[in-house]
Amino acid sequence: MKRELELLRVKMKETGVDACLIPTSDFHGSEYVGDYFKCREYISGFTGSAGTLVVTLDEAGLWTDGRYFLQAAKQLSGSGITLMRERQPGVPSIEEYLKTTLKKGETLGFDGRCIMAEYADTLITQLNALGVAVRTDIDLPGAVWEKRPPLSAQAVWPLPVEYAGESSESKIKRVREFLSEKKAQYLLLTSLEDIAWLLNMRGNDVESTPVILSYLLLGQQEIIWYVQEKCLSEKIKILLEMQGIKNAPYAQIYEDVKKLPEEASVYYDKAAVNTALVSALPEKVKKIEGVNPTLLFKAKKNPVEVENERKAHIKDGVAVTKFIYWLKKNVGKQKVTERTAAAKLEEFRMAQENYIEPSFAPIIAYKEHGAIVHYSATKESDAEIQPESFVLADTGGHYLEGTTDITRTIALGTLTQEEKEMYTTVLKGHIQLETACFLQGCSGQSLDILARTPLWEKGFDYNHGTGHGVGYLLSVHEGPNSFRYRPSVNGRNDCILEEGMITSDEPGIYLEGKFGIRLENMIVCQKDVENEYGSFLCFDSLTLVPFDLSAIILEELSTKERRWLEQYHKKVFETISPYLTEEETEWLKETLI
Repeated sequence: MKRELELLRVKMKETGVDACLIPTSDFHGSEYVGDYFKCREYISGFTGSAGTLVVTLDEAGLWTDGRYFLQAAKQLSGSGITLMRERQPGVPSIEEYLKTTLKKGETLGFDGRCIMAEYADTLITQLNALGVAVRTDIDLPGAVWEKRPPLSAQAVWPLPVEYAGESSESKIKRVREFLSEKKAQYLLLTSLEDIAWLLNMRGNDVESTPVILSYLLLGQQEIIWYVQEKCLSEKIKILLEMQGIKNAPYAQIYEDVKKLPEEASVYYDKAAVNTALVSALPEKVKKIEGVNPTLLFKAKKNPVEVENERKAHIKDGVAVTKFIYWLKKNVGKQKVTERTAAAKLEEFRMAQENYIEPSFAPIIAYKEHGAIVHYSATKESDAEIQPESFVLADTGGHYLEGTTDITRTIALGTLTQEEKEMYTTVLKGHIQLETACFLQGCSGQSLDILARTPLWEKGFDYNHGTGHGVGYLLSVHEGPNSFRYRPSVNGRNDCILEEGMITSDEPGIYLEGKFGIRLENMIVCQKDVENEYGSFLCFDSLTLVPFDLSAIILEELSTKERRWLEQYHKKVFETISPYLTEEETEWLKETLI
């Protein structure tokens, strides 16, 4: 049993808490969190980016999704924590577990700053009905965390309009018009990506996500940005002042919202504002709940952003293609491991102009490690790559021109018939989605089946969504657009697809103990044709990296699929070959035939 778990239970007994809920979240509902907020990881030892820990005085469970089943099973072994595989038969949800485990008169405790108001209200309503109390004012993991890292406070930097495509003044005006329509005086904005997008500011407070720990209170006449003072240079302060934006200490917002006039009306996204902040609003203030207007605004990339993204993907295409060439030429001749391969790919990206940092932790997974959907190589697991089977490489980067995310499964040596069949099947699904033509009004739910059908027809599936929205120099996983056949929990990621939205297309197959295959391009939604039946939309690929012809059974591709593959490879070659060496260019030409 983990020592941290035992210490937590001691603190629970001291404070009269019978169950402790520990999410993977910061005060802003972020997907990736800074070191200060990794309470769940500290207590459980599970390092995946998604999961929720529930600890009672007698037992503990870690809920996570299919991406992390294999990883979590290994990391939780011997910890005293049971892996709860979400959406699997016989596995209760967290809410179901709490309702059946906690008895009348007992108490659930969690840090209300780390739980969004929508989810907190659900828990409180359901548990209070059973006579179970809920405390939202207690940070129990923090109370036992020895040598907890400090809050990040990195320097803020501006994103020029030549990259953003729209001034912050224009964006703020659009938000204020939205508030007027909703008859709201204020917008309470706390999601970090939304604030960064609105202000055209970026930072380095969250790994792989260039955002700033901050809150924003936007009124019709004034804007207050709650941010750590040491993050702001004099230049940034002057820029903010010119735009009429005041700055205040990061945590001061909890006191300021208490002082809002009783006749005020405040608009906020209940799924994106923590329950501690909502609870601080005066009782008589008119509360208007809805989705952040910035969510859809930033999802629809403007023409400047789209054009910049194309430039970013040329750079990324060069880096990844150079990496594939290097890997194929060196495996079997020198020692190459998953971690050294990841470092080499990072070298190729760093050589590109305006490269900033990875957009997420790289996944370089050899053979059976590829079956772990979100595998991350450690010093202990770092496998040597041999000239056989597959390496799955899922990586991405942040450039001033935008954010990339690409997966290629690379064949090394002679493949088995099974490996080729699986690769071909995944590719067919990828192509079918990427070549879709559809009527305006479709969501990603309407199209997800296109990617899965080739696998379903053979009795296979993958336990993750087919695609996610991607931000512009923001989060690599960003709604509300996505491809998934199941509706999202609160419907936030089931929006209608619109021109300018950028989404990943990444079907896969994962055979435990053997290999994993995933093939991912980023695609932008654009207009196709308009006629008496309506407006039709289609996708255009931003990603420019070849697929591995040595892994494809060409006879299994339809005429349409082969034509698309040939045209795509022609585009890749013509676009990126000018940036390759003579040897790399010759290799690329040969591999595309």
